[in-house]
Amino acid sequence: MLRKHLDYYFRYLDHDIPAGVVVFLVALPLCLGIAVASGAPPFSGVIAGVIGGLVVSIVSGSQLSVSGPAAGLTVIVAGAAEKLGLDGMLLAVAFSGLIQIAMGYVRAGVIGAYFPSAVIKGMLAAIGLILIMKQLPHAVGYDADADSDLSFLEDDSHTTFSFLWSSFNSISPGATVVSLASIAILLFWDSTRIRDNRVLSLVPGALVAVIFGVLFNMVAQIVAPAMAIAPQHLVTLPVISGPVQFFGELRFPDLGKLTDLHVYVTAATLALVGSLETLLSLEAVDKLDPLKRTAPTNQELKAQGVGNFISGMIGGLPITAVIVRSSANINAGAHTKVACIVHGWLLLLSVMFLSVVLNMIPLACLAAVLLLTGYKLAKPKLVMEQYEKGLDQFAPFAVTIAAILMTDLLKGMAIGMAVGLFYVLKANYHAAFSLTRDGKNYLLRLQKDVSFLNKAPLRNMLEEIEDDSFLVIDGTRATFIDQDIMETLEDFIKAASDNNIHVELKNVKGRTPANGVLAPA
Repeated sequence: MLRKHLDYYFRYLDHDIPAGVVVFLVALPLCLGIAVASGAPPFSGVIAGVIGGLVVSIVSGSQLSVSGPAAGLTVIVAGAAEKLGLDGMLLAVAFSGLIQIAMGYVRAGVIGAYFPSAVIKGMLAAIGLILIMKQLPHAVGYDADADSDLSFLEDDSHTTFSFLWSSFNSISPGATVVSLASIAILLFWDSTRIRDNRVLSLVPGALVAVIFGVLFNMVAQIVAPAMAIAPQHLVTLPVISGPVQFFGELRFPDLGKLTDLHVYVTAATLALVGSLETLLSLEAVDKLDPLKRTAPTNQELKAQGVGNFISGMIGGLPITAVIVRSSANINAGAHTKVACIVHGWLLLLSVMFLSVVLNMIPLACLAAVLLLTGYKLAKPKLVMEQYEKGLDQFAPFAVTIAAILMTDLLKGMAIGMAVGLFYVLKANYHAAFSLTRDGKNYLLRLQKDVSFLNKAPLRNMLEEIEDDSFLVIDGTRATFIDQDIMETLEDFIKAASDNNIHVELKNVKGRTPANGVLAPA
């Protein structure tokens, strides 16, 4: 965070503080639900969320990524807690952090750049669809399911579709009214009428929806008890009043387990799976970033490692970069990591002092926020855009969505990668490019075929270009330029003006410069 001047962060406070409130409202129930699904105390989930907001975000090089407990690790954590006990599991989490720090120093973060954009967009769309399906039961007041995990199959062998259908047989009218009204509030708050209002635009729509939900339930309990929302459909936090009780809830790892081989096997598994999920989420966040900034992956692994070590040492769950919270952060208008830090402080302060008040929030309000986040991730427009790019882009995109829905996040991504690799090999991949320099003048020459597998070295070359320089991108010799390479160049050009880098395009096939950005000719 110190690498940028403080005025850079102060410049966007009017965007970042409201966004931090929104992320806090989204993250709170997820932290609690993932902890329960992992077989750990809910407080462990909150600890992980606080560390993700106050530690990882500061060390990380990403401006918009939000870290916290991840649903994708619940099976690993639950198995470790059962085999090693909670204190032994905490020791494994701490060791996984040390492994991630080492991975950052050996530059293992490059593996995230080898996932094609079609697969990443498919992952985002699948998560959006799962969010919608998972949150609809909460929106109608049916909350028998574990909170917001990202698996299509339920614990009782039913699918999310069958679970979703059964939820509509147990509708709570009060929760349904709150969720529908909250969606209406969020949509209205996203309209130009609110965005153009200097005062109202500073108030996050999610906060307005939450206030409405709390007031509705308070009035319903007095005027129309049948419309009141049942306690099990409200946020549930342990009651803590002050820092002393908060620190009294902290747990520490069992150092007596240092001789248990299962600790190190679990630590390695958490480090590998968590790092992959982090890198995939980071790649997705870079795609969603309106300013098209690229976060340093190796620094992110180090940041996650520091966070996991601290989290494990004080009783928290393992941490990864989480796309659900990150996308909510971006959609709420965040510009810098200040939003993530704000969300971390709110998590900490709310658990310390406001647990009684937070326990009045209907889950239906939070479900409404996630429903709209899911829709923005899986818009029909995105499907059409991928279809228009051709089968080599649409097939990996569609297969990734289907595979994630029918299996889980990691398996689905692996299947999508296999399909993407097939199309790359089919295109007879031949890639080469070179970067030459003469003073402050650079020439990036693309030669033969340039595919998404060249994205990592291309990024490395672009990072070598100094500020206040002139870059010519020459595609005269290139016979094929992959969509991922085009998007990487587009992202670089959009961000180049911040560093006073002037970019000129020369014979980049199918593209010409328009307003400093690559656009269709």
